[in-house]
Amino acid sequence: MCPFDAIRGNVTSRQAAEYYGLKIGRNGMACCPFHNDRHPSMKVDNRFHCFGCGADGDAIDFVARYFNLSLKDAAIKLCTDFGIAYDTGHYVPPARAKPAKTDAQIFKEFEYYCYRVLSRYLRVLRQWEREYEPRDADAEWHPYFCEALKEISHIEYLLDTLMYGDISDRASLITDYGKKVKQVERRLKLINPGNNGDDN
Repeated sequence: MCPFDAIRGNVTSRQAAEYYGLKIGRNGMACCPFHNDRHPSMKVDNRFHCFGCGADGDAIDFVARYFNLSLKDAAIKLCTDFGIAYDTGHYVPPARAKPAKTDAQIFKEFEYYCYRVLSRYLRVLRQWEREYEPRDADAEWHPYFCEALKEISHIEYLLDTLMYGDISDRASLITDYGKKVKQVERRLKLINPGNNGDDN
C-alpha cells in the first residue's frame, strides 16, 4: 500500500492538524495557519477548508502546506509520525478529481439558503404577532402569538449575523443552526404549501 492510500481513510485533516499543534474549537473552527487569520475561518474535519484564503484539501494537503513539502513527502511524514506502514516501492500519486463545487461555493449557497428561510420565517412571525395579538386582557393567547414573541428577537439576531457577522460567526451559525433551518423550512411548507419561500 502506497503512503497516499495508507493515509487516506486512516488520518483525517483534524487529526493531522491537532497532532502538529493547531488549536481547533469544539465547533471545528480554527485560525488558518496559511494566512494572517485573526478570527477562526478554517473548518477542520475529515477535510479542511479556509473560508478566508480558500486553502482546501485532506490531511496530506494540510501537511504539505504546513511544512512546505511535496505531497509525496507529506504522505510519508504522516505515515512515519502516525506509525502507519506503507509500501516503499514505486508508486504514482493518484490523479485528483476536482469536485463540481468547492467548499466555499457550497458554504455560500447554504448561507444564502439559511438567510432566505429565516427571512421568510421572520415575516411569518411578524404576521402572527399582528393577527393573533389578544384583543383583550382575558383572551387566551394563541400558540402562534406565543411563538412570535419567543422567536422574533432570536431570528433577527441570526439574520444580522448572516448579514454583518465575520466569517467565523457565520460559519458557526450555519454549523449550529443548519438542521433547525431545514426543520423551519419543512414547517413553513406545511403551514403554506403553495409558497416556496422566494416571496419578498
